Amino acid sequence: MRTTAETTPTADAPETGTGVWLHGVTADVDPATLSGITGMDAAPVRPVRAAGLTAVVSAAPLAEYGEAALRRNLEDLAWLERAARTHHTVVDALSRAGAVVPARLATVHRDDDRVARVLTERRDEFSATLARLTGREEWGVKGYVVPGAPPRTAEAAGAGGGAGAAYLRRRRAQLTAREEGQRIAADAAVAVHTALAGYAVAARRHAPQDRRLSGAATAMVLNGAYLIDRNGLAGFSALVGALADRHPELRLELTGPWPPYSFVAEPSAEPAHPVREPA
Repeated sequence: MRTTAETTPTADAPETGTGVWLHGVTADVDPATLSGITGMDAAPVRPVRAAGLTAVVSAAPLAEYGEAALRRNLEDLAWLERAARTHHTVVDALSRAGAVVPARLATVHRDDDRVARVLTERRDEFSATLARLTGREEWGVKGYVVPGAPPRTAEAAGAGGGAGAAYLRRRRAQLTAREEGQRIAADAAVAVHTALAGYAVAARRHAPQDRRLSGAATAMVLNGAYLIDRNGLAGFSALVGALADRHPELRLELTGPWPPYSFVAEPSAEPAHPVREPA
């Protein structure tokens, strides 16, 4: 789903009233699943039903979640992190109960009638996506460079030039070894992703995260997402382990299960304020 804010302020003054934040769409949801889950602004989540589908929403005060307010708040990283965490908590709970089409962050509609209209207009799209996701989960595999053995620094017999020249040769060998190690790791990442994608129902390779985001000591060269049948998880996990043994130049990390963010196609046009979600 695209990120949307459908409210239209008439001036720069804060908007009033309450909109509807959409968390996700399911075929149906057990009231017990929603019990105790809070959405935006600590409001309880609730279902909106139409066309044989169920949208899970929460109240979104327009003073904070209206169009003008969203444009401002989405530039505030602290606000964005809180909103993303709350939204993800709801979507994660839904995904653990069954198939869900996650809404993109900050999808805000005017009212329940508009949400119901979206369900009706896009019934076939949602139903097909839910059928494809049923019984499946998204799992992530990240691959990090494992530094190789220390480069050989022994000098060839008779190499001259004194201590300065020897230092330069050692330094050049170290840089060459580092570049070669990164190349080998990148090639291994391609091989690993190809093997995992062959096992998965669907696969996507995202851009690697910067170390400042990953928190890893070495560079990430694989950031893959894989849609896996629940009954095939043991085999997938075993394959990750086998690939880790086969490619010691990579440290592989299996994460999940996640809501199927990577496997929900972008819909056709809808008025939107695009928001780039963290990888």
